[in-house]
Amino acid sequence: MTESTPRSSRTRRVAIGVAAGLALAIGAPLAASAHVHVTPETASAGGTETLTFSFSHGCDGSPTTALAIDIPEGVGNATPVVQGGWTITRELGSAGVPTRVVYTADTPVEDGLKAAVAMDVLFTEGAADTTLPFPVTQTCAEGETAWTQLAEDGEDPHDLDAPAPLVAVGAVADDAEAGHGDAAADGAGDASHEGAAADAAAGDAASVPSADPVARWLAAGGLAAGIAALVVVLVRGRRKA
Repeated sequence: MTESTPRSSRTRRVAIGVAAGLALAIGAPLAASAHVHVTPETASAGGTETLTFSFSHGCDGSPTTALAIDIPEGVGNATPVVQGGWTITRELGSAGVPTRVVYTADTPVEDGLKAAVAMDVLFTEGAADTTLPFPVTQTCAEGETAWTQLAEDGEDPHDLDAPAPLVAVGAVADDAEAGHGDAAADGAGDASHEGAAADAAAGDAASVPSADPVARWLAAGGLAAGIAALVVVLVRGRRKA
């Protein structure tokens, strides 16, 4: 009787340590991947960048039927990239610049599958050294999620439940890049550029992992914590024995 109680206690501690490590290892990447991500996250003012918006989740398990992306001030033009599987509509402002682009899935995207949409975005010179949010409303067969939250001063964006994708706009691009942006704004891009944009969007959908690097490091840390707890308990048990 006197030996069974300590052994039972050690067994419980081992189980708790391992369970905690595995829970963090599994839960961290799932939490980090449950966002709408934008790539790249940086751009130059006065130039055009192909932004790709990707996701790998639905709304509480319900498949995704549409993504609506709001275009912020500081964008001189936004040209959606045509790609298979999506029907695209635009809401235009007074200057003919889209204020919202809606991508409707031809077939609902099941929860757990990765998908992406893209657009060519011209950033104005006035947007230099600012961070622009691109709020996204994810509509599903049942329910929707508004990825529109912005961090307050001093608040960690990672603490938000539904953060808006952000693009940090740097200094004004050089003359060559700015000229490329003007051509995109006038709709004068050639077919090869459109093909490259479509290929970039498709490549992102196929290659972006379901969890970002931070999530993978957190997962590794959780697994390491679980293993460390197991080792400590076993060593203490041997010493007592």
